[in-house]
Amino acid sequence: MRRRHPEAVEMNATQKSSNPFCLFYGLLAILLCNDVVGVEYFTEKPSFLPSCRIKDPEFTKCSTNSIQKLIDQMNIGIPELLKTFGSLDPMRIRDIIFKQDNNNVATLNCNLTDVHIKGYSKMKIKEARVSKKDFSWQTKIFLPKTRMESKYKMEGRILVIPLSGSGNMVMEVENLNVIMLAKTHLYEKGGFTFYNITSIKTKLNMTRIYTNMDNLFNGRDKEIERSTNEFFNENWREVYEAFRPLITETVETVLMELLSSVFSLIPANYFIEDIPTPKQLYGDKGNE
Repeated sequence: MRRRHPEAVEMNATQKSSNPFCLFYGLLAILLCNDVVGVEYFTEKPSFLPSCRIKDPEFTKCSTNSIQKLIDQMNIGIPELLKTFGSLDPMRIRDIIFKQDNNNVATLNCNLTDVHIKGYSKMKIKEARVSKKDFSWQTKIFLPKTRMESKYKMEGRILVIPLSGSGNMVMEVENLNVIMLAKTHLYEKGGFTFYNITSIKTKLNMTRIYTNMDNLFNGRDKEIERSTNEFFNENWREVYEAFRPLITETVETVLMELLSSVFSLIPANYFIEDIPTPKQLYGDKGNE
């Protein structure tokens, strides 16, 4: 068998690489194999999502079912959403900086980092209403159990207990009922109408909270740390009032990041077939 000279092999490779068609298809193959090609938004309605008509008398029932189907599919996995948002459960969110002053229950400066939330895969949509006037939402959500794990740094007071420490924090909430009020602004892109979530406010109610913070008092006394965590859990209602703004901000952050990712990917037309265009709703200032 005749052996090829190494220089001949190198020369052939150079000749091939100089072919623009080889370069193009080679690059395309690399992109496809590495799954780099992304989707800006869906141009066809996904099969898992039922569409509704806001003029239908049964619209709220249809809308509630549609949002639940979306959550169920997110549990299975929507590849395009995984790229922009990540997994639904466990979920990672941005750091939270919280400050509460001059409160009878608590005065706190608290930073949470490396925040992970578990339990949103069990989310149930109890009702999803949409305003016919401005297409804002009122959504009732139930979460049987959520768990937040994070790093914390805290200075201040809860009830009569002064706190100063940093370490690992766990907070579990049972039977969390959420009423979410979301303000939206419609915008047009590629011939589709999209939701821009401009604000989210929530009202929360739950049956139990469990908290544990290690390295309280900067680890100076483990027995006091243990008894303090025990006291917090025995008096969880009072502790909830102390942490209510922090819990509320965490829930609103989760919902804002989740919904912003979903509705930048999926046109509003796929949820509401007869949704108006921005121009129809706002006039000439529709896309501002």
